[in-house]
Amino acid sequence: MKTDTLLQLFEDYLLDNLPSSKSFHPIFEDALSLMLKAGGKRFRPMLLLSIVDAYEPLLVKNALQVALSIEFLHTYSLIHDDLPAMDNASLRRGFPTLHTKYDETTAILAGDALNTHSFYLLSNAPLSSDIKIELIKSLSSDGGIDGMIIGQACDCYFENTTITLDQLEFLHIHKTAKLIATSLKMGATIANLPLKTQEALYNFGIDLGLLFQIQDDIIDEISSEEEAGKTTSNDSAKNSFVNLLGLNGAKKSADDLSKKCEITLNNFDLNLKNNLQNLLLNYLYRHNK
Repeated sequence: MKTDTLLQLFEDYLLDNLPSSKSFHPIFEDALSLMLKAGGKRFRPMLLLSIVDAYEPLLVKNALQVALSIEFLHTYSLIHDDLPAMDNASLRRGFPTLHTKYDETTAILAGDALNTHSFYLLSNAPLSSDIKIELIKSLSSDGGIDGMIIGQACDCYFENTTITLDQLEFLHIHKTAKLIATSLKMGATIANLPLKTQEALYNFGIDLGLLFQIQDDIIDEISSEEEAGKTTSNDSAKNSFVNLLGLNGAKKSADDLSKKCEITLNNFDLNLKNNLQNLLLNYLYRHNK
């Protein structure tokens, strides 16, 4: 299936399955859906669907609910990341952040709702129970204490404190890369690929996620808010790759990782390579655009 077709299939599915509060609250339902409807790259769900489509195209429709659960969890993380206690950002996906459009309480609770509902979606996906258990294990680990949460905790705790490059990589592997890596692994789980292939895809995802973070740090430094669709020049207190390595050093690191990811991609079998290459075409070297 072409990447554009796969993306449209996911977008239609998302719009048909937006979360609902089913209550008399005057704004909460809108708050739940706003950041989901605002768009975004849909990169993580598309990674999952691209893997399934490469090996088990008949399972793509069954995998849509799993892909949606990843997008819900990712969107919750963005809502919370933008809060005053975190990055205090005013723009996300080209729209005002939830705490600025509504209030901080609404933003916190909307994020909480998307987080928990992602696992409701996973547990009710039209897949076998054994597969669903593995998917829940993957997402809860890499989206939780062993992944995104500890990365975010380190990011916030060490503001205005210089850390080492190894520590910075640990921070962003956990905060950003693991959710990208687990999206690939979850697609491989649905397609019932061998454990060795699942591990290779996960490791590829770690490199890809770290590349994305370095690219985001570069974009934060050189792009306007209109170009980025989110608050920029907001990393002065953070341990970013630009702050630690300088802009040229960060670009070199991104170039090195891009080349590594390209080599790995070329070593995958043809179906997998073609599906991922179509998706990644606009991403691997976006820091040089």
